[in-house]
Amino acid sequence: MRAAVRVAQVTANSKAGAGTVTVVEVIAFVIGVVLLVVGLAVSIALHELGHLLPAKKFGVRVGQYMIGFGPTLWSRRRGETEYGFKAIPLGGYISMAGMYPPSPALRRRNGAVTGHRTGRAGGGFFATMVQDARTANDETLLSEDDDRVFYRLPVWKRVVIMLGGPVMNLLLALVLFAILLSGIGVQTATTTVQSVSECVIPSGVTRTTCAASDPIAPAKAAGLQAGDVIVSVDGTGVNTFAEASAIIRKSPGRTLIVVVERDGVVHSVNLTPVAVMQPVTDSSGKAVLNPDGSAMTQEVGFAGIRQEVQYVRQPIWAGPQAAVENVGAVAGVVFQLPVKVWQTGVSLVTGQERDPNGPLSVVGAGVLAGEVASADAPVLNRVAGLLSLLASLNIALFVFNMIPLLPLDGGHIAVALWDGIKRGWARIFHRPPPKPVDATKLVPVTFVVVIALVAMGAVLILADIFNPVSLF
Repeated sequence: MRAAVRVAQVTANSKAGAGTVTVVEVIAFVIGVVLLVVGLAVSIALHELGHLLPAKKFGVRVGQYMIGFGPTLWSRRRGETEYGFKAIPLGGYISMAGMYPPSPALRRRNGAVTGHRTGRAGGGFFATMVQDARTANDETLLSEDDDRVFYRLPVWKRVVIMLGGPVMNLLLALVLFAILLSGIGVQTATTTVQSVSECVIPSGVTRTTCAASDPIAPAKAAGLQAGDVIVSVDGTGVNTFAEASAIIRKSPGRTLIVVVERDGVVHSVNLTPVAVMQPVTDSSGKAVLNPDGSAMTQEVGFAGIRQEVQYVRQPIWAGPQAAVENVGAVAGVVFQLPVKVWQTGVSLVTGQERDPNGPLSVVGAGVLAGEVASADAPVLNRVAGLLSLLASLNIALFVFNMIPLLPLDGGHIAVALWDGIKRGWARIFHRPPPKPVDATKLVPVTFVVVIALVAMGAVLILADIFNPVSLF
């Protein structure tokens, strides 16, 4: 979600001072939330489809393909698989036969052995959990000799099936980023002058209108006009406004020759930037502080030019590049997830401002989607913001599901790879093939992981409700 906040902040304009929230803004907010929920449901559906298609291709029996959790709203059986939707569209699953090897009890039954223990009595809480998992798994098996089961597949096929879901999310993110960057484009400050300030308002003053005592803005005094295209500044050709601004900022009090194109005619004007004090910021835009805690300032040149902003389409490879960068950023957040959630909990209790690059729950993502949709900005800006949020959500789904812990997809991949290592080791030393890895023994670890995820999710939801990250 880190990238989603950053991109949405770029694409949505500030609403500071907008006044009372209108009915239209409320409706737009709700529409934004609904669109995100629908987009998330589609992402989950594609994730499960990424598991379903290779599972069926490899002959595994799939009993259910469900989007959501809770009570079933609609379902229809086609062949051996039941397809449907459930009430809470915040997840999904497919039910494959034989995710784990048959339990000893099933093997004994198939071997006509009687008088065995079920494993429930006196086994303790975790032993009961293991037995319950084995019983549920046994219900998907027709018999121990059933070949259409997941655990009997070669290792590479099991890995492909479990990788299919996260990879679908990654591919969807690639498509969304490609649409965002190469289809819509990136907002870029051009060298075209949008407007020229009338005066220089002293720093620290809250008013936005000129007073009689305010000096005339250097750009106004130089004769620059809206629509002028800046060609060069101080003899240096410029292709972006950032290049022109950099020269102006480092030249306070020095007269610069600015060449502009106006109505097809080239003009030269003399521009003398005035010296103003501005806060020093770091790469993330935060103010740099002095040792005494005060904001560090620096003298820069000011001209009073507002640039025209346009969407500039990026090369086709920009989308995949952005997706890869986002994978790295989200992976960094996930790697530090317990610490980040703890910090979020502290900010919730103390009322401190949250880290905008920290983790969010689905509730927080919905709030951001609503704010983007109701922002006082052009429709294209809002569409771009929603696309960036959905793309980043899919990156988060990809990274999160690759964590090598059950019940996540990465945990099933790790079990399959461990099974492959054991079999490869046996072949190398000419030993009998080992029994399939019984992942039901890891149910206690899975239980702990689920409890931890639920607890962290609860903290994030509470923080997103009572101390949300806001774009404005």
